[in-house]
Parts: sequence; C-alpha cells; structure tokens
Amino acid sequence: MSATQPQLNGAAHAPVAPSNDTLLRLYREMLRLRTLDERMMTLQRQGRVGFYGACTGQEAATLASAIALEPQDWIFPALREAGAMLMRGFPLVPYLCQVFGNEGDETKGRQMPSHMASKSVNQVSWGSCIGTQLPQAVGAAMAARIKGDKTVIAAYMGDGATSEGDFHVAMNFAGVFKPPVVFICQNNHWAISVPSSKQTASESIAIKAVAYGMPGVKVDGNDAVAVYGAVKAAVDRARRGEGPSLVECETYRIGAHSSSDDPTRYRDEREVDAWKKRDPIEHLKRVITEQKLWTEAQDADLRAKLLDEVNAAIAEAEKKNDPARETLFDDVYAVMPWNLREQKAEMLAAPPVPRPDAKTIAG
Repeated sequence: MSATQPQLNGAAHAPVAPSNDTLLRLYREMLRLRTLDERMMTLQRQGRVGFYGACTGQEAATLASAIALEPQDWIFPALREAGAMLMRGFPLVPYLCQVFGNEGDETKGRQMPSHMASKSVNQVSWGSCIGTQLPQAVGAAMAARIKGDKTVIAAYMGDGATSEGDFHVAMNFAGVFKPPVVFICQNNHWAISVPSSKQTASESIAIKAVAYGMPGVKVDGNDAVAVYGAVKAAVDRARRGEGPSLVECETYRIGAHSSSDDPTRYRDEREVDAWKKRDPIEHLKRVITEQKLWTEAQDADLRAKLLDEVNAAIAEAEKKNDPARETLFDDVYAVMPWNLREQKAEMLAAPPVPRPDAKTIAG
C-alpha cells in the first residue's frame, strides 16, 4: 500500500488528479481554516470563548478529503473536520456562533463548543465519545443503499478511534454488507497523549482493512494532491456500488489536542519541529506555484483578505446575545407536559442572570 500508488480492490488503482480550479479553491480553504484557528485559539486564551479545537497541521487531510465528496454526500466527523462545513458553503458567522454558544448558533447554544453541525451542508455533529460516529455512518450508508440513491458517506476518525470497539463493529458490518461508505483515518500520531505506536502493532492502520474484506490505502496526509486522489478514487468506487474502503492519511497534530491540553508534557518538541517542515499549506503552495497557478503577490493579498474576513466574522458573531432562556424547553416534546410548563413559568418569573464579560471570565 504505497502513498503514491494506492491499492484498491487488490490491484493498482490510479488516484484521481484534482483540477487546477480544485487546487486553488483548496488552497484558499486551507489557508482560511489556518487563519481562523489561529484567531480562535487567541480568543480562547483571552477568555472570550471557553474551548476550541484547532486543525493546525491537518488541513490537507481534512479539506482535501472532504472536497472529493459531492454536495449530496454526508460527513460523519471526528474532532478536526468542522472546517469542511465552511468549504461546503456554511456561513462563517453562524459557524463561529456555535463556539460562542449564542443566539446565532443553529443548535441554540446547547452543544459543546467546536461541535459544529448543520443539515444544510450534510454534516452531523461529532460526539466527543471516540469512535461512536463510525457505526452511525455505516447505518446512514445502508440507508442510502436501501433507498437506491447515489449518496456516499464519509466516516472520519483519528488513530485513537481504531482502538475502540465501534471501529471493529463499523468495519465488519461495512465489509459484509458493502454500503457506500469511505472510512477516513487522520493518523496524526497522537490520541491526546497516547502515541500511535501504543494504539496498534500493525504496520499501518490501512492494512486493517484487509481483515474486513475491503481495500485500504495509506497516503501522505500532508500532501493535498495525494489525499484528494486516494479519497476521490474511494468515493467514486463506493458510488459505483463497489463497497467501502479505508483511507489512512498520515499527518501530524502541530498544536495541542485542544485548548485544554498541554502537549509539552508528553511529546518531544523536536518531533513537532520536524513535522512543521512538512506543513501541508506550504506544500500545496509550492505545488500551485510550480504549476504557474499562483504568485507571491496573490498569496500576500489572499492572506490579508482572509484575516479581514475572519476578524469581521468574529466581531459580528461575538456581539450576538445569548439564546433566549425560554428556548431551553424547545425541541423536547411535541406537546409540552404540565411539569415543564410549570418549570418554564417559574424560570421566566425569575430575573435573568447577567452575562459576564470577557474581562470577568479571564479574572
């Protein structure tokens, strides 16, 4: 299973090459996500949001795989695939409102931060419980097969999820019944503080596909062209009715697992420095520059525009109010029972608690 010659269906299968327009769009989206993550981590340190999970260093594995999907396809994400929503057309302001948990959030501020989801772009919320999305993704793929439509389901996971029973259940069921699902593993070498060497004794994660009767391929997850090629081939295969595949994208989590984590306590910074030299954004920039699709002047202009776009969206999202208190009782029962009606009335009779400002939160 070579990074340059994916093995699908037991034979060499040429990866699908992205168009120039796809490469340029992908570069912009990767750079926007990096800009957004840097700003949001700063806001978290300032106490303006409570939690954030960045994708830094994994933008190619996330976005080059997602761009290989069609709009009707569904994404069942893990922690670092939220940015795919933006690439698929979800507006930046409500995306940020989910992190702030305010009235601009489609999920009404009820979900944990960095758990973005929207039916408008066919992306469900990840569940924090590692690996639970995998059997759910297979179920959605079975529904697509039964309905006879051409929808493909992308089931994302980290390397740590392959140690969960849900991984076995999902892979085994998919291998037997062959629904249109593509398993995409972002092997970033660290499941919070547990290295991938302690997750498996296999030579790769991709090779696990063999035991479940499906093709597997391992690619350089920091090479956007390689990721796109392998995932697009697997997606096309699934859409033709040829069953599931597993694509392992070997990448690296440059930053902390989340804003709550201190990676200096468990990993060597020399390892981080080595992977920084393989930055997926810089790699794609070299590709489009060498192909005469991009210039340094265009790059400087894009970076400035993206920073303005992100800052403007943050300013708009941050000024929105908290969700109305009474929405706490919505979406639970079709007809509200008497005990909840009483609780709602009691809550509305009490004065609202003032919202603390960022200075108060930060102490």
